[in-house]
Amino acid sequence: MKKINLLVTMTLFAVFLFPEITSAQMYKFSGGPSGGTFQYYASAIATLAKKNNAKVLASASGGSIENIRTVNSGKSQFGVAYSGHVYAGIKGKLPNDTKTYENVMAVSFLYGAPAQLVVKKNSGITNPKQLKSKRVGVGNAGSGAAANAEIYFRQLGIWNDMGKEFLGYRGAADAFNNGQLDAFWVFAGFPNAAVLEAALQSDVTVLNTYGAGEEAKLFEDYPYFAEVIIPANTYSGQDKDVKTFQDATIWVANKDVPADVVYNLLKNVYSAESLKYMIEVHKSAVEMTVKHGTKGIVTPLHPGAEKFWKEQGILK
Repeated sequence: MKKINLLVTMTLFAVFLFPEITSAQMYKFSGGPSGGTFQYYASAIATLAKKNNAKVLASASGGSIENIRTVNSGKSQFGVAYSGHVYAGIKGKLPNDTKTYENVMAVSFLYGAPAQLVVKKNSGITNPKQLKSKRVGVGNAGSGAAANAEIYFRQLGIWNDMGKEFLGYRGAADAFNNGQLDAFWVFAGFPNAAVLEAALQSDVTVLNTYGAGEEAKLFEDYPYFAEVIIPANTYSGQDKDVKTFQDATIWVANKDVPADVVYNLLKNVYSAESLKYMIEVHKSAVEMTVKHGTKGIVTPLHPGAEKFWKEQGILK
């Protein structure tokens, strides 16, 4: 009994004198589905954090919408999400969800996430509106990809008439190549691994989504979407530029994560060496620069991020 009491006393003494050793916290960073760009970023940032003695664990998830919910609740401390969804969540305007998610704060811009709508070249489908009554993989249920697919195809007036399959990117690519889908939708940085795989196994076309969206006044109703070009030869057999649209993908944090934790992570991730590593992990990280640190962010910054970006001269 005396030995037990001595051990307890010594433990409490250590906690009092060295709290940084005994209270080190593991921070969960929610990424996205397997094969999706979100997961590459979560894993890469967690790896960089580990190199700098911070405990960050990358975790797969359904994507943007799920990440907003888990970060808001504190089940995850960090996550990747679309800027438009963070904005809608704060306003209580997420698809089929009027709850407000006010505990989610922006940390930094990561990359632009373009819509990529893939069909087979011999399908005869040249316009997204032709997917009415077709089988389409729209992303995991609860993901940002699926939420943006619903926004897009509802605006085109065909959402309720499509045979929707809520599959992750790799699952959708497999189903597409096996003839179980007529098309699949990706909302992620390019080149995307699932689209690359599909293009190697089948002759594919990446459709122009911007024209149909413009006709349907998508960009008037959702002004955070912006035009973007997927350059020719991004994918096998894609010999022309593809005009589409994108949302900003951002790093978010729960408001209760200590400011110094967020500040130090940003300081580490935005070093020249770390940014080089991010590009090695995924080419879309070429957009991830100090200059673009707050690009596309339309919601409040976390205090730790605000401090960092002010020091960088990005914020006044």
